Amino acid sequence: MVVSGVGVLDKSVAVLKATAQSPCSLNELCTRTGLPRATAHRLAIGLETHRLLVRNSAGQWHPGPALTELASEAGDAVREAAMMVLPRLREITGESVQLYRREGTVRVCIAAMEPPSGLRDTVQVGAHLPMTAGSGAKVLLAWADPATQRTLLDECGFGERTLLEIRRRGWAQSAGERESGVASVSAPVRDARGEVVAAISVSGPIDRMGRRPGSRWAADLLAAADAIHKRLVHS
Repeated sequence: MVVSGVGVLDKSVAVLKATAQSPCSLNELCTRTGLPRATAHRLAIGLETHRLLVRNSAGQWHPGPALTELASEAGDAVREAAMMVLPRLREITGESVQLYRREGTVRVCIAAMEPPSGLRDTVQVGAHLPMTAGSGAKVLLAWADPATQRTLLDECGFGERTLLEIRRRGWAQSAGERESGVASVSAPVRDARGEVVAAISVSGPIDRMGRRPGSRWAADLLAAADAIHKRLVHS
């Protein structure tokens, strides 16, 4: 761990990094950071007050929306490029659209837009979703490092063969994986160097999207991902 000499800052950063690995309880937080229970609890509560940490339904801490908001305000080239493309994709599909980035073993929604009316799949900016289900997770995992793949595949309902197929065709789809009744299709977003840095997604009710949404929206999604890439190349 990098030490700045400011004790409370170093400990707070250790707490943030620990929760970024995966949501954790107070006991897990103490184990990961080596901090005394009282110290870990005090820091986590303080970070939660500032929305740098939030708790899920199981009471586990994970990074909060303020982190994404701060990054956005500081200037996020990928998000800024996506925000120029997502409105058109939403217009074409009539469905919810999102942009996800992997942070450790979770994916974070860094941009989202919803259709103006009708039943929709609402994902809040800053939301942390699993890397074990859903088309966005599949895309990010397909281009993740081997160590991350090995760590997560045991918990997934899909395997290496699925990831290989996703890399081959360039997109992923899902139906009822992350949430019952929701379908989605996702594609990788590449930066100026050609590295996969995010996943762009279209999601909505299975009744509208169908159980094979890729057959309907993959081409438009790939075009949107390419448009973001070109903006990053020329930025």
